[in-house]
Amino acid sequence: MSLPFLTRRPNSGLGNIRSGPSDPQRNIDWVMLGSILALGIIGVFAIYSATYWKVDSDPYWFTVRQVAFLLGAALAVAVVMSFDYQMLRERAYFLYGLSLTALLLVLSVGALKGGARLSFDFGPIAFQPAEFAKPAVLLALAAFYSDSREDSMSYSKFITGLVLLGAPTVLIIVQPDLGSAFVLIVGALSIMIMAGARLRYLLLISFLTVTTVAAAVLAGIVDRYQLKRITAFINQNSTDEDLARYVFQVRYAKRAVATGGWFGKGFLEAPLTNGKFIPVQQSDFIFSAIGEQFGMLGGGVVLGLFALLLFRIWRVGHLSKDLFGAYICAGVFGVLLWHVFQNVGMTMGIMPVTGVPLPFVSYGGSSLASFAIMIALVENVHMRRMR
Repeated sequence: MSLPFLTRRPNSGLGNIRSGPSDPQRNIDWVMLGSILALGIIGVFAIYSATYWKVDSDPYWFTVRQVAFLLGAALAVAVVMSFDYQMLRERAYFLYGLSLTALLLVLSVGALKGGARLSFDFGPIAFQPAEFAKPAVLLALAAFYSDSREDSMSYSKFITGLVLLGAPTVLIIVQPDLGSAFVLIVGALSIMIMAGARLRYLLLISFLTVTTVAAAVLAGIVDRYQLKRITAFINQNSTDEDLARYVFQVRYAKRAVATGGWFGKGFLEAPLTNGKFIPVQQSDFIFSAIGEQFGMLGGGVVLGLFALLLFRIWRVGHLSKDLFGAYICAGVFGVLLWHVFQNVGMTMGIMPVTGVPLPFVSYGGSSLASFAIMIALVENVHMRRMR
Protein backbone atom coordinates (compact mmCIF):
# COMPACT_ATOMS: atom_id res chain seq x y z
CA MET A 1 0.00 0.00 0.00
CA SER A 2 1.42 3.39 -1.00
CA LEU A 3 0.41 6.69 0.40
CA PRO A 4 -0.27 9.43 -2.24
CA PHE A 5 1.49 12.17 -0.32
CA LEU A 6 4.68 10.04 -0.23
CA THR A 7 4.72 9.29 -3.96
CA ARG A 8 3.50 12.61 -5.38
CA ARG A 9 6.16 14.85 -6.90
CA PRO A 10 6.46 18.17 -5.09
CA ASN A 11 5.42 21.07 -7.27
CA SER A 12 7.10 24.42 -7.63
CA GLY A 13 4.80 26.20 -5.26
CA LEU A 14 2.97 27.77 -8.21
CA GLY A 15 -0.20 25.70 -8.20
CA ASN A 16 -0.09 22.87 -10.70
CA ILE A 17 3.11 24.02 -12.40
CA ARG A 18 5.74 21.40 -11.74
CA SER A 19 9.28 22.50 -12.45
CA GLY A 20 12.69 22.32 -10.90
CA PRO A 21 14.75 25.28 -9.67
CA SER A 22 16.68 25.32 -12.95
CA ASP A 23 13.57 25.94 -15.06
CA PRO A 24 14.22 29.21 -17.00
CA GLN A 25 10.71 30.49 -16.29
CA ARG A 26 11.44 30.40 -12.57
CA ASN A 27 14.61 32.45 -12.96
CA ILE A 28 13.37 35.60 -14.67
CA ASP A 29 14.84 38.73 -13.11
CA TRP A 30 11.62 40.65 -12.54
CA VAL A 31 13.48 43.54 -10.93
CA MET A 32 15.35 44.15 -14.17
CA LEU A 33 12.18 43.99 -16.26
CA GLY A 34 10.38 46.22 -13.78
CA SER A 35 13.15 48.80 -14.04
CA ILE A 36 12.93 49.10 -17.82
CA LEU A 37 9.12 49.16 -17.66
CA ALA A 38 9.25 52.06 -15.20
CA LEU A 39 11.75 53.91 -17.40
CA GLY A 40 9.55 53.34 -20.44
CA ILE A 41 6.47 54.74 -18.68
CA ILE A 42 8.41 57.79 -17.49
CA GLY A 43 9.64 58.27 -21.05
CA VAL A 44 6.11 58.23 -22.48
CA PHE A 45 4.97 61.05 -20.17
CA ALA A 46 8.17 63.04 -20.78
CA ILE A 47 7.83 62.65 -24.56
CA TYR A 48 4.23 63.84 -24.47
CA SER A 49 5.18 66.92 -22.46
CA ALA A 50 7.91 67.80 -24.97
CA THR A 51 5.91 67.15 -28.17
CA TYR A 52 2.16 67.70 -27.68
CA TRP A 53 2.44 71.12 -29.33
CA LYS A 54 4.48 69.93 -32.34
CA VAL A 55 1.65 68.38 -34.36
CA ASP A 56 -1.40 70.66 -34.31
CA SER A 57 -3.79 68.03 -35.61
CA ASP A 58 -2.73 65.32 -33.16
CA PRO A 59 -1.02 66.18 -29.82
CA TYR A 60 -0.52 62.44 -29.16
CA TRP A 61 1.32 61.71 -32.42
CA PHE A 62 4.75 61.13 -30.86
CA THR A 63 3.30 59.52 -27.73
CA VAL A 64 1.23 56.93 -29.58
CA ARG A 65 4.20 55.97 -31.72
CA GLN A 66 6.40 55.60 -28.64
CA VAL A 67 3.80 53.34 -27.00
CA ALA A 68 3.76 51.23 -30.19
CA PHE A 69 7.57 51.07 -30.08
CA LEU A 70 7.38 49.93 -26.44
CA LEU A 71 4.96 47.14 -27.34
CA GLY A 72 7.28 46.05 -30.15
CA ALA A 73 10.22 46.13 -27.73
CA ALA A 74 8.27 43.98 -25.26
CA LEU A 75 7.67 41.44 -28.03
CA ALA A 76 11.40 41.46 -28.87
CA VAL A 77 12.24 40.83 -25.19
CA ALA A 78 9.82 37.88 -25.06
CA VAL A 79 11.20 36.34 -28.27
CA VAL A 80 14.88 36.64 -27.26
CA MET A 81 14.17 35.27 -23.77
CA SER A 82 12.34 32.25 -25.19
CA PHE A 83 15.40 30.43 -26.56
CA ASP A 84 18.72 29.45 -25.04
CA TYR A 85 21.38 32.13 -25.54
CA GLN A 86 23.92 29.38 -26.25
CA MET A 87 22.30 29.03 -29.69
CA LEU A 88 23.67 32.49 -30.47
CA ARG A 89 27.28 31.43 -29.95
CA GLU A 90 27.28 29.58 -33.28
CA ARG A 91 25.12 32.22 -35.00
CA ALA A 92 26.97 35.25 -33.65
CA TYR A 93 29.15 35.71 -36.73
CA PHE A 94 26.17 35.31 -39.05
CA LEU A 95 24.34 38.09 -37.19
CA TYR A 96 27.53 40.14 -37.28
CA GLY A 97 27.70 39.67 -41.07
CA LEU A 98 24.07 40.76 -41.45
CA SER A 99 24.88 43.86 -39.43
CA LEU A 100 27.86 44.73 -41.66
CA THR A 101 25.70 44.23 -44.75
CA ALA A 102 23.04 46.60 -43.42
CA LEU A 103 25.68 49.21 -42.56
CA LEU A 104 27.09 48.98 -46.08
CA LEU A 105 23.66 49.26 -47.69
CA VAL A 106 22.61 52.28 -45.65
CA LEU A 107 25.63 54.20 -47.02
CA SER A 108 24.38 53.74 -50.57
CA VAL A 109 20.56 53.62 -50.37
CA GLY A 110 19.82 55.02 -46.92
CA ALA A 111 17.77 58.19 -46.44
CA LEU A 112 19.87 61.35 -46.59
CA LYS A 113 18.98 63.71 -43.74
CA GLY A 114 21.09 66.63 -42.58
CA GLY A 115 24.07 65.42 -44.58
CA ALA A 116 24.07 61.94 -42.99
CA ARG A 117 22.81 58.53 -44.08
CA LEU A 118 21.79 56.86 -40.84
CA SER A 119 18.64 54.89 -41.62
CA PHE A 120 16.34 53.21 -44.08
CA ASP A 121 12.99 55.01 -44.20
CA PHE A 122 9.93 52.84 -44.76
CA GLY A 123 7.18 55.41 -44.66
CA PRO A 124 6.30 56.06 -41.02
CA ILE A 125 9.06 53.74 -39.76
CA ALA A 126 12.81 54.28 -39.94
CA PHE A 127 15.30 51.44 -39.43
CA GLN A 128 18.74 52.48 -38.14
CA PRO A 129 21.36 49.71 -38.68
CA ALA A 130 23.88 51.28 -36.26
CA GLU A 131 21.53 50.57 -33.35
CA PHE A 132 21.24 46.89 -34.21
CA ALA A 133 24.99 46.67 -34.79
CA LYS A 134 25.47 47.14 -31.03
CA PRO A 135 24.07 43.74 -29.89
CA ALA A 136 25.48 42.02 -33.00
CA VAL A 137 29.05 43.21 -32.36
CA LEU A 138 28.79 42.43 -28.64
CA LEU A 139 27.66 38.88 -29.43
CA ALA A 140 30.48 38.37 -31.94
CA LEU A 141 33.14 39.59 -29.51
CA ALA A 142 31.66 37.60 -26.61
CA ALA A 143 31.64 34.45 -28.73
CA PHE A 144 35.20 35.02 -29.93
CA TYR A 145 36.77 35.70 -26.54
CA SER A 146 34.84 32.94 -24.75
CA ASP A 147 36.37 30.22 -26.94
CA SER A 148 39.40 30.03 -24.66
CA ARG A 149 40.11 31.14 -21.11
CA GLU A 150 43.34 33.05 -20.67
CA ASP A 151 44.69 35.06 -17.76
CA SER A 152 45.79 37.75 -20.20
CA MET A 153 44.75 38.34 -23.78
CA SER A 154 47.26 37.34 -26.45
CA TYR A 155 48.26 39.85 -29.08
CA SER A 156 46.72 37.78 -31.90
CA LYS A 157 43.38 37.62 -30.10
CA PHE A 158 43.49 41.35 -29.50
CA ILE A 159 44.12 42.10 -33.18
CA THR A 160 41.29 39.78 -34.26
CA GLY A 161 38.92 41.44 -31.82
CA LEU A 162 40.09 44.84 -33.04
CA VAL A 163 39.19 43.86 -36.60
CA LEU A 164 35.74 42.66 -35.49
CA LEU A 165 35.21 46.01 -33.79
CA GLY A 166 36.90 48.18 -36.41
CA ALA A 167 34.86 47.17 -39.46
CA PRO A 168 31.43 48.28 -38.17
CA THR A 169 32.91 51.25 -36.31
CA VAL A 170 34.47 52.69 -39.48
CA LEU A 171 31.21 52.19 -41.40
CA ILE A 172 29.28 54.02 -38.67
CA ILE A 173 31.79 56.90 -38.62
CA VAL A 174 31.45 57.23 -42.40
CA GLN A 175 27.64 57.68 -42.11
CA PRO A 176 28.62 59.83 -40.04
CA ASP A 177 27.36 58.88 -36.55
CA LEU A 178 30.14 59.53 -34.05
CA GLY A 179 27.87 58.96 -31.04
CA SER A 180 26.99 55.38 -32.00
CA ALA A 181 30.61 54.67 -32.94
CA PHE A 182 31.84 55.65 -29.48
CA VAL A 183 29.09 53.57 -27.85
CA LEU A 184 30.24 50.54 -29.83
CA ILE A 185 33.85 51.11 -28.80
CA VAL A 186 32.94 51.38 -25.10
CA GLY A 187 30.91 48.16 -25.23
CA ALA A 188 33.76 46.33 -26.95
CA LEU A 189 36.29 47.68 -24.44
CA SER A 190 34.14 46.37 -21.59
CA ILE A 191 34.33 42.86 -23.05
CA MET A 192 38.05 43.13 -23.78
CA ILE A 193 38.82 44.25 -20.24
CA MET A 194 36.88 41.26 -18.89
CA ALA A 195 38.77 39.02 -21.31
CA GLY A 196 42.13 40.17 -19.94
CA ALA A 197 43.21 42.94 -22.33
CA ARG A 198 46.43 44.62 -21.30
CA LEU A 199 46.72 48.35 -20.71
CA ARG A 200 48.80 48.93 -23.84
CA TYR A 201 46.06 47.29 -25.92
CA LEU A 202 43.46 49.68 -24.51
CA LEU A 203 45.73 52.64 -25.18
CA LEU A 204 46.16 51.44 -28.75
CA ILE A 205 42.37 51.33 -29.25
CA SER A 206 42.09 54.85 -27.90
CA PHE A 207 44.83 56.06 -30.25
CA LEU A 208 43.23 54.36 -33.27
CA THR A 209 39.84 55.86 -32.38
CA VAL A 210 41.21 59.39 -32.24
CA THR A 211 43.19 58.83 -35.45
CA THR A 212 40.16 57.47 -37.31
CA VAL A 213 37.94 60.37 -36.27
CA ALA A 214 40.65 62.89 -37.17
CA ALA A 215 41.09 61.26 -40.60
CA ALA A 216 37.32 61.39 -41.15
CA VAL A 217 37.31 65.09 -40.29
CA LEU A 218 40.23 65.89 -42.61
CA ALA A 219 38.65 63.86 -45.42
CA GLY A 220 35.41 65.82 -45.08
CA ILE A 221 33.43 62.72 -44.11
CA VAL A 222 32.28 64.23 -40.81
CA ASP A 223 29.68 66.86 -41.58
CA ARG A 224 30.14 70.51 -40.57
CA TYR A 225 27.23 70.40 -38.13
CA GLN A 226 28.98 67.71 -36.09
CA LEU A 227 32.13 69.80 -35.94
CA LYS A 228 30.02 72.75 -34.82
CA ARG A 229 28.67 70.62 -31.97
CA ILE A 230 32.20 70.04 -30.72
CA THR A 231 33.13 73.71 -31.17
CA ALA A 232 29.97 74.74 -29.30
CA PHE A 233 30.87 72.36 -26.47
CA ILE A 234 34.32 73.91 -26.13
CA ASN A 235 32.91 77.47 -26.37
CA GLN A 236 29.61 77.21 -24.50
CA ASN A 237 29.52 80.97 -23.91
CA SER A 238 30.19 81.83 -27.55
CA THR A 239 28.20 84.66 -29.17
CA ASP A 240 29.08 83.52 -32.70
CA GLU A 241 25.89 83.49 -34.78
CA ASP A 242 27.13 80.43 -36.65
CA LEU A 243 27.13 78.48 -33.38
CA ALA A 244 23.98 80.05 -31.90
CA ARG A 245 21.73 77.05 -32.55
CA TYR A 246 24.09 74.60 -30.87
CA VAL A 247 25.00 76.84 -27.97
CA PHE A 248 21.42 77.81 -27.14
CA GLN A 249 19.99 74.28 -27.16
CA VAL A 250 22.49 73.20 -24.51
CA ARG A 251 22.09 76.47 -22.61
CA TYR A 252 18.31 76.07 -22.42
CA ALA A 253 18.62 72.37 -21.53
CA LYS A 254 20.92 73.23 -18.61
CA ARG A 255 18.59 76.03 -17.55
CA ALA A 256 15.59 73.67 -17.64
CA VAL A 257 17.29 71.23 -15.28
CA ALA A 258 18.65 73.98 -13.02
CA THR A 259 15.31 75.79 -12.61
CA GLY A 260 13.43 72.59 -11.81
CA GLY A 261 14.55 72.79 -8.19
CA TRP A 262 13.87 69.92 -5.83
CA PHE A 263 10.35 69.00 -6.93
CA GLY A 264 10.01 70.57 -10.38
CA LYS A 265 7.46 72.95 -11.82
CA GLY A 266 4.82 70.33 -12.44
CA PHE A 267 3.73 68.22 -15.40
CA LEU A 268 2.98 70.45 -18.43
CA GLU A 269 3.76 73.52 -16.31
CA ALA A 270 7.40 73.97 -17.37
CA PRO A 271 7.98 77.13 -19.48
CA LEU A 272 11.10 75.87 -21.28
CA THR A 273 9.95 72.31 -21.97
CA ASN A 274 6.44 73.38 -22.98
CA GLY A 275 7.55 76.59 -24.66
CA LYS A 276 9.38 75.24 -27.70
CA PHE A 277 12.82 76.39 -26.53
CA ILE A 278 14.74 73.08 -26.70
CA PRO A 279 15.07 71.35 -30.13
CA VAL A 280 14.73 67.54 -30.40
CA GLN A 281 13.94 67.44 -26.70
CA GLN A 282 11.98 64.19 -27.08
CA SER A 283 15.18 62.33 -27.93
CA ASP A 284 18.48 64.11 -27.31
CA PHE A 285 17.41 66.26 -24.35
CA ILE A 286 14.62 64.24 -22.76
CA PHE A 287 16.34 64.42 -19.36
CA SER A 288 15.87 68.20 -19.36
CA ALA A 289 12.10 67.70 -19.67
CA ILE A 290 12.17 65.40 -16.64
CA GLY A 291 14.40 67.75 -14.64
CA GLU A 292 12.32 70.87 -15.26
CA GLN A 293 8.93 69.25 -14.59
CA PHE A 294 9.83 66.83 -11.80
CA GLY A 295 12.94 68.46 -10.36
CA MET A 296 15.90 66.82 -8.71
CA LEU A 297 13.56 64.24 -7.21
CA GLY A 298 12.32 63.11 -10.63
CA GLY A 299 15.79 63.13 -12.13
CA GLY A 300 17.08 61.19 -9.12
CA VAL A 301 14.39 58.54 -9.61
CA VAL A 302 15.41 58.08 -13.25
CA LEU A 303 19.11 57.82 -12.39
CA GLY A 304 18.26 55.49 -9.50
CA LEU A 305 16.40 53.18 -11.88
CA PHE A 306 19.41 53.12 -14.18
CA ALA A 307 21.69 52.38 -11.22
CA LEU A 308 19.41 49.49 -10.23
CA LEU A 309 19.38 48.19 -13.79
CA LEU A 310 23.17 48.35 -14.06
CA PHE A 311 23.54 46.58 -10.72
CA ARG A 312 21.26 43.74 -11.87
CA ILE A 313 23.27 43.39 -15.10
CA TRP A 314 26.51 43.24 -13.10
CA ARG A 315 24.92 40.63 -10.81
CA VAL A 316 23.82 38.46 -13.74
CA GLY A 317 27.32 38.62 -15.22
CA HIS A 318 28.74 37.54 -11.86
CA LEU A 319 26.30 34.59 -11.67
CA SER A 320 26.75 33.49 -15.29
CA LYS A 321 27.62 29.83 -15.73
CA ASP A 322 30.05 30.52 -18.60
CA LEU A 323 32.31 33.17 -20.09
CA PHE A 324 30.03 33.75 -23.07
CA GLY A 325 27.21 34.91 -20.79
CA ALA A 326 29.56 36.95 -18.61
CA TYR A 327 31.02 38.76 -21.64
CA ILE A 328 27.54 39.53 -22.98
CA CYS A 329 26.67 41.14 -19.64
CA ALA A 330 29.94 43.10 -19.60
CA GLY A 331 29.28 44.50 -23.07
CA VAL A 332 25.68 45.45 -22.31
CA PHE A 333 26.78 47.05 -19.03
CA GLY A 334 29.32 49.22 -20.86
CA VAL A 335 26.90 50.27 -23.61
CA LEU A 336 24.12 51.16 -21.17
CA LEU A 337 26.44 53.03 -18.79
CA TRP A 338 27.95 55.10 -21.60
CA HIS A 339 24.52 55.94 -23.05
CA VAL A 340 23.30 57.25 -19.71
CA PHE A 341 26.49 59.19 -19.00
CA GLN A 342 26.67 60.69 -22.50
CA ASN A 343 22.99 61.67 -22.70
CA VAL A 344 22.71 63.18 -19.22
CA GLY A 345 26.19 64.70 -19.61
CA MET A 346 25.31 66.58 -22.80
CA THR A 347 22.14 67.86 -21.10
CA MET A 348 24.31 69.21 -18.28
CA GLY A 349 26.90 70.62 -20.68
CA ILE A 350 29.73 68.36 -19.54
CA MET A 351 29.72 66.28 -22.76
CA PRO A 352 29.38 67.34 -26.41
CA VAL A 353 26.02 66.81 -28.11
CA THR A 354 26.18 63.57 -30.11
CA GLY A 355 22.54 62.52 -30.46
CA VAL A 356 22.91 59.52 -28.14
CA PRO A 357 19.47 58.64 -26.68
CA LEU A 358 18.63 57.97 -23.04
CA PRO A 359 17.85 54.21 -22.91
CA PHE A 360 14.13 53.32 -22.73
CA VAL A 361 13.24 56.99 -22.13
CA SER A 362 14.11 58.87 -25.33
CA TYR A 363 11.83 58.76 -28.35
CA GLY A 364 12.85 56.31 -31.08
CA GLY A 365 12.01 52.81 -32.27
CA SER A 366 15.39 51.51 -33.42
CA SER A 367 17.21 52.46 -30.22
CA LEU A 368 14.39 51.08 -28.08
CA ALA A 369 14.43 47.75 -29.93
CA SER A 370 18.23 47.57 -29.65
CA PHE A 371 18.17 48.14 -25.88
CA ALA A 372 15.33 45.62 -25.52
CA ILE A 373 17.38 42.96 -27.33
CA MET A 374 20.43 43.61 -25.15
CA ILE A 375 18.45 43.46 -21.89
CA ALA A 376 16.73 40.28 -23.11
CA LEU A 377 20.15 38.71 -23.72
CA VAL A 378 21.13 39.49 -20.13
CA GLU A 379 17.83 38.03 -18.91
CA ASN A 380 18.53 34.96 -21.01
CA VAL A 381 21.87 34.47 -19.26
CA HIS A 382 20.18 34.80 -15.87
CA MET A 383 17.31 32.44 -16.71
CA ARG A 384 19.66 29.64 -17.76
CA ARG A 385 22.47 30.11 -15.27
CA MET A 386 21.58 26.83 -13.47
CA ARG A 387 21.33 24.61 -16.55
